[in-house]
Amino acid sequence: MTDGSRIPKGRIRRSAKLGTVIGSQGAKYAGTKASNLVRKGDSAQEKLDKRHLETAAKMVEALGQMKGAAMKMGQFASFIDTEFIPEEYRETYQEQLAKLRSDAPAMPWPKVNEVLKEEYDGVPVESLFASVEKEAFAAASIGQVHRATLIDGRKVAIKIQYPGIAEALESDLRNAGSLMQLARVMAPGLDAREVTSELRERVLEELDYEYEAQNQRSFARAYRDHPFVFVPDVVTRLSRRRVLVTEFVEGLNFDRVKELDQEERSRFGEIVFRGSFGSIYHLQHFNADPHPGNYLLMEDGRVAFLDFGMTKKLDREQIELEQRAVDAAVRDDPEELRDALHDLGFIKKPSKLDAEHLMDHVKVVGGWYMNDRETEITPTLVMKMIEATHDPRSEYFDLMRRESIPANELMGRRMEIGVFAVLGQLRARRNWHRIMREWVYADPPSTELGRLEWEYFEARGVRQVPGIAATD
Repeated sequence: MTDGSRIPKGRIRRSAKLGTVIGSQGAKYAGTKASNLVRKGDSAQEKLDKRHLETAAKMVEALGQMKGAAMKMGQFASFIDTEFIPEEYRETYQEQLAKLRSDAPAMPWPKVNEVLKEEYDGVPVESLFASVEKEAFAAASIGQVHRATLIDGRKVAIKIQYPGIAEALESDLRNAGSLMQLARVMAPGLDAREVTSELRERVLEELDYEYEAQNQRSFARAYRDHPFVFVPDVVTRLSRRRVLVTEFVEGLNFDRVKELDQEERSRFGEIVFRGSFGSIYHLQHFNADPHPGNYLLMEDGRVAFLDFGMTKKLDREQIELEQRAVDAAVRDDPEELRDALHDLGFIKKPSKLDAEHLMDHVKVVGGWYMNDRETEITPTLVMKMIEATHDPRSEYFDLMRRESIPANELMGRRMEIGVFAVLGQLRARRNWHRIMREWVYADPPSTELGRLEWEYFEARGVRQVPGIAATD
């Protein structure tokens, strides 16, 4: 049995692990379900309950040990209500899968310390930091995080890449078939091939922590002293390709935030929405990896945004085309919407598509921020949106077959789905349309947070891309 100190690297070994967790647990579930048909009563139900919990735990264990791309799949699935299991057991799976966000099996300190020695050219860690906690407090797909104190007394977080993870990732990326199989098991409402392609692109980019440090510095400067968004500073002199040192942040994690009352959860959700979508218009730059482990609620009410390994910059023309498409949908103009999506690259042959059917599809996908009403985002709404964009059983599948996601739009769609999923877990309630209008139409702020944000950016001389507002 492989323990948490070693990452299986070989393609055959990693394929075997994938096959074991999918095949054996699936067989156990099927066998239990079959016996349940014969044995009625509480004992049979208890057996089924136990089997579901065991299956979820085993899946987490195997994915956590593999780390890399396979673990990324588990993290992605942990905040989307999947439908491959009976409704009454979804919470069980989600609770177990959520552990991949913060409780993944950690690498022992001697292994991690090898990376530090290599990245710091043999300089002892003790001469660079006043202290480093040898036990990780967070473990992710390609690295783990340790608390530390700098010589000057500042508290920091050190993200250290797992030794051997690059080789493991190469095996994962060659195992396209196995990853697609895992995708179907964990998120059948998603297009497995598309998800696998997305994983391949993201995990390779995330290997370079210097790239992440550059992104994080940009966001930290843009949001310094912001009223409700906080981005921790990077300690540049101690950061390397496989080591990222940042300011340490205290706060409630996502699971604790979900326990708060409706208004507190909704406020948190509005901040995630404004920080994720708003940065497109304020900065022409956004974070494309919005999963729950990347947010902390600080004691002063601000939300800390973490992990900038996957971001994207947009040019003014692309943003204005996006605004044009949203405007057409809001005004219920099917022909204009079809033309706008054609200009964005989503539609190759607009004359072949029914504009009204296309409008219906867009409203199903983006109705939560296109319809002018207060909307509570629920996991059910999230799954409906995912089904409408990925599921062959959807009434819009004929459109999906003719539509395509252009390369420069892929990260934006990933961000949109991710934010929607986060809001669904929070069951956040707001008039998302009114907030969106601040960016697309330059409408006055629709909430108190909006007023604070616009005052902040105006004081810094930053204005939104004019878009629709400039054409009135």
